[in-house]
Amino acid sequence: MIPYNPQGLTPEEVAASRAAHGENIITPQRDDSAWRLLAEKFRDPIIIVLLVAAALSLAMAFMEGNFTETIGILCAILLATCVGFLFEWDAMRRFRRLNRVNDEQPVKVRRGGVMREIPRREVVVGDLVSLEAGETVPADGELVEAVSLQMDESTLTGEPETAKYVDEELFDPEATYPSNRLLRGTTVRDGYGRMVVTAVGDATEAGRVTEQATVQSGEQTPLHRQLTRLSRQIGKVGIALSVLIFVILIGKAFLVEGLADAPWPHVVRIVLNCFMVSVAMIVMAVPEGLPMSITLSLALSMRRMLKTNNLVRKMHACETMGAVTVICTDKTGTLTQNRMRVQEIIRYGLPDERLLGESVAANSTAFLDADGRPLGNPTEGALLEWLRRENGDYAALREGVRILDRLTFSTERKYMATLIERCDTRERFLLIKGAPEVVLARCDAATVPAEIQEQLLGMQRRAMRTLALAYVPTNASRIEEAEEPYRLAAVAAIADPVREEVPAAVAECMSAGIAVKIVTGDTAATATEIARQIGLWNDAEDTDRNRMTGVEFEAASDEELLARIGSLKILSRARPLDKQRLVRLLQQQGEVVAVTGDGTNDAPALNFANVGLSMGSGTSVAKDASDITLLDDSFRSIATAVMWGRSLYRNIQRFILFQLTINFAAIVVFLAGSVMETEMPLTVTQILWVNIIMDTLAAMAMASLPPQHEVMRERPRRRDASIVSRAMVRTIATCGSIFVVVLLGMLGWWLYTTGEPTVRQLTVFFTTFVFLQFWNLFNAKGFEAGCAASHGIAHSRTFLTVLALIALGQWLIVELGGEVFRTVPLSWQEWAWIVGLTSLIALGGEAIRALRRRQTCSCRDAR
Repeated sequence: MIPYNPQGLTPEEVAASRAAHGENIITPQRDDSAWRLLAEKFRDPIIIVLLVAAALSLAMAFMEGNFTETIGILCAILLATCVGFLFEWDAMRRFRRLNRVNDEQPVKVRRGGVMREIPRREVVVGDLVSLEAGETVPADGELVEAVSLQMDESTLTGEPETAKYVDEELFDPEATYPSNRLLRGTTVRDGYGRMVVTAVGDATEAGRVTEQATVQSGEQTPLHRQLTRLSRQIGKVGIALSVLIFVILIGKAFLVEGLADAPWPHVVRIVLNCFMVSVAMIVMAVPEGLPMSITLSLALSMRRMLKTNNLVRKMHACETMGAVTVICTDKTGTLTQNRMRVQEIIRYGLPDERLLGESVAANSTAFLDADGRPLGNPTEGALLEWLRRENGDYAALREGVRILDRLTFSTERKYMATLIERCDTRERFLLIKGAPEVVLARCDAATVPAEIQEQLLGMQRRAMRTLALAYVPTNASRIEEAEEPYRLAAVAAIADPVREEVPAAVAECMSAGIAVKIVTGDTAATATEIARQIGLWNDAEDTDRNRMTGVEFEAASDEELLARIGSLKILSRARPLDKQRLVRLLQQQGEVVAVTGDGTNDAPALNFANVGLSMGSGTSVAKDASDITLLDDSFRSIATAVMWGRSLYRNIQRFILFQLTINFAAIVVFLAGSVMETEMPLTVTQILWVNIIMDTLAAMAMASLPPQHEVMRERPRRRDASIVSRAMVRTIATCGSIFVVVLLGMLGWWLYTTGEPTVRQLTVFFTTFVFLQFWNLFNAKGFEAGCAASHGIAHSRTFLTVLALIALGQWLIVELGGEVFRTVPLSWQEWAWIVGLTSLIALGGEAIRALRRRQTCSCRDAR
């Protein structure tokens, strides 16, 4: 036992302790400022590429006097960054703690031989603190006295009921924390104790957990890594094309046009013009609509996921959920209901059911509130709930008896006894409830069936808490006067049941290629039974290699754990920093980790995970450390979030597919036009309208597509996978080549037949270019969809609205644009030909996708 002065600290010792260890205040988490949050948006790799493109475009604009392209790029940057900033700022405001920590809470301490009440923040190391039922522990300490002390450590270990002792012989060797240690923030559920404070403020376990919950992990999101890779590829391609076009134009000027013999001012002008054309190639290669598309997709997903009980705090978490490969889940409150419930009661030789009801109702100190929720000891509350389900009125049963004497439950006795007298018959009974081994030892052997030990063992194997109920008729007025042996009445099996939806949700995650690991402060037996009930543990296949305790985990080296955590399914008796270490090691192996939890103990792991998922009923520290809060506390919502994340990633790929196809066609047409020395057949205002289609409208269309449950049949994407897949490259090359052939074919034919395209012909060219994009939206929508592009289109209102806006906008521009857009009205026959022929790009794409789906089905059937 820790040495201490029973009279407490003197004023001088208090001052010295405070000077050495500081005040009992945990440093609160700081929210990011608005400026810092906005600055974070400009670190996006695609935004950086756009900023470079904007600078080059601005330089060209000063030379040419045309700032349209520059303004368009800057608008794309501002829209993407500001939309993302506003959504995250709004989410951050919602997540600010509703309840600030109250450091003025009174604490009873003995100082200078006198019992005093002081604010919690004034508690110092060495203080002698007294604690009673219902009080919260103000700092970490070591017990020097404990009387029937039961603690609620759920905020740190997930355990709602833990016995504490001073006698080392009673210590639980498997306990998460030593049995004589009390921790700040935990609550006294029953009994009385005194402790000597050993740590205050940030030095407490709660302080260390809170600190780890605010440390920046530095782990990049999968999408950020892929966009960084894409931005580098775009930069390399843009520079390569720029150099190529510059070399071609300079070579043509010197070798074909005899520029070497021209005056040097003319040479400088031609070289500068070639340089501007090559820089324009870099600007054209940049998909300026991509950041806005991603931001819109993430922002819309934030709003939609809220309807499925996923409150998203950080936008990146929407997509990162789709890349998750491992889910480390807490047990209590996440997989289970965090509410003790009677699973089974076996009756033995009761004279009547009334006596069993009285044993539950009268031999108890718990209550049920107006909503039927237990108040007091959770085990006794579970018995009262069972009695209510059996149509028993515990309040009426209590009122029907008079309590003559009572022995409350203590960890030393391990039973509770109440002497009652029935008000109507004046019969007296001594009612006993407690640990089976203690109660059965006091019972008449004739009332104890032979099979009871096997029944108890079966219940305990299923990680159930067992209680034996006994009684004896008596005329005594005090408990110690009642005669033994007792008569066995019943045995109750009590457990925290698994949530009904969890087994199906876990099975769905596992079928989607996501590994599920239980990380809990509970015992190995309880954790294994829960894993068995949710379908995670298979007795025929799993062994001790698939589970570890916190003690084993802490003792093992990183190298040993890296070789084992892949097959690990259960980590029991885990401490908060064990969870964080597990997350780090999994990330070292290339896993994308999601962590669920509701307690302060989960905060470090929630913070360091790729996605932290807190429970709506969890602590404020856990919510602050998380990225998403599950408002319904349901594991089912995690599977839904994975589906949203994967669908969101697919929608981003679809937009990239759409825009790069157009960029590919535009670059080739521009390159051919520059070599042939023909002007671009699109005016600045027409290009502005095309950019609106490519950027804003297409981004809205792709972002609005609903999630598809089929994505849960796929395996998680590889960590090093490119966001532009091989299938996308094939589609971009195929569709882009068709666009190039059609557009250059039209220009070439007109140049061959008329010498110079007329305004009507250029109007047809412009409209054809727009409707190729119009129908290409269907190809993008159908990409990797597993069904026809038209499937469910009637429910895609935003997609249909975008199509209508593009068609209507193009018609208005052509019919009414006049000189501003350099268009003339077209006849209905011309409209029909343009719309009909360009639709072949969508029909052809649909035919190819249908053929591939049929081939895929044939391969599956053959297997």
